[in-house]
Amino acid sequence: MDRGLMTLTRPINVPDSILTEPVTSKQSQGFVAELFDAITPRTVLLVFGVLLIQLAFVLSYVGAFHHPTPHGVPVAVVAPAQISGHVVTEFSGIHGQPLSATAVPSKAAGLALLRDGSTSGVFIVDPIGKSDSLLIASGGGAAVSTALEDVFTQVEATQHRTMTVTDAVPAQPGDGRGLSGFYLVVGWLVGGYLVAALLGIAKGARPATTRRAIHRLMAVVPYAILSGLGGALIVGPVLGALTGHFAAIWCVGALLVFCAAAVTMAFQVLFGVLGIGLTLILFVVLGNPSAGGAYQASLLPPFWRAIGNSIPNGAGVEAIRRIAYFGSYDVVGNLFVIVIYAVTGMAIAITGASVLARRAAAGRSDVSAVITVPPTLAAYETLE
Repeated sequence: MDRGLMTLTRPINVPDSILTEPVTSKQSQGFVAELFDAITPRTVLLVFGVLLIQLAFVLSYVGAFHHPTPHGVPVAVVAPAQISGHVVTEFSGIHGQPLSATAVPSKAAGLALLRDGSTSGVFIVDPIGKSDSLLIASGGGAAVSTALEDVFTQVEATQHRTMTVTDAVPAQPGDGRGLSGFYLVVGWLVGGYLVAALLGIAKGARPATTRRAIHRLMAVVPYAILSGLGGALIVGPVLGALTGHFAAIWCVGALLVFCAAAVTMAFQVLFGVLGIGLTLILFVVLGNPSAGGAYQASLLPPFWRAIGNSIPNGAGVEAIRRIAYFGSYDVVGNLFVIVIYAVTGMAIAITGASVLARRAAAGRSDVSAVITVPPTLAAYETLE
């Protein structure tokens, strides 16, 4: 047999300690290193941020909805002149101030206020008998109409009187409890901030140039138009929930979708990936519970009642309700809120991208100034 082959195949006696201890130590060190590499301080902060958003979500929704109580619900009172002031004072002075009563000269005047959404109810005092009347508008929200019935039922019981209730502005047959507009607005807003977030993930959270920021905003326009159209079709011809105002609802939807996308892009330009979290805080944590969906503003606690109409969610829900049930009366203010958010988001996204692009260009110029060609390499290039 070849001597070289015998040398190669000769068993080598290696102590067990050499085979085991160093390998175990390296494996242990590798696991720890990988663990710390995976759980970086940045990762911990991101996870902690998600936890805070989650808890804020629970706090906001439970805080807004756990104990709905009427406060300052506007009511028009029709009563004989000699007792009108007294009745209004009594209604407005009920413990907890659930009502904000105002005297009107006639049932027709009160009904006009109810039908344009300026009041939530009309209470008509019977000067002869003991049976009064309450006119409500469930199209403006079933929860507040039910609250009015409860309050006046208790008031009438203390006076040993009875009351008949008439729904003068009822919700459409397909719009159960008047919630269709709320869910429609939520769907539009979700689509708006999701499409902006996906564009950020695909092309970078922060647009590299001003032109790219403008192109990204322009790309959202056809999506917003189609999204608004789709929502209007679903609640109108498809389901029959909100009928008779197709074009107006479509326009509001397109505006809301673009607004949500523009605001999301603005947050992304300012804060990068963290901007998506801020978008969720604005539209989901704060916007949805204060929008007047399940419970209208007059039934919410002070904080949510105060911010409701100043966020696109609440402005959008109120705009849809006014279009569908109140002849679009005073809808301009709600649309103005949405437009302000959209324009501000566009301005921040474009301006921020421009500033970041200039900073990046300045950084590249500084690097180019520092890097010089070595003399030997320059001489070599000359010879070539």
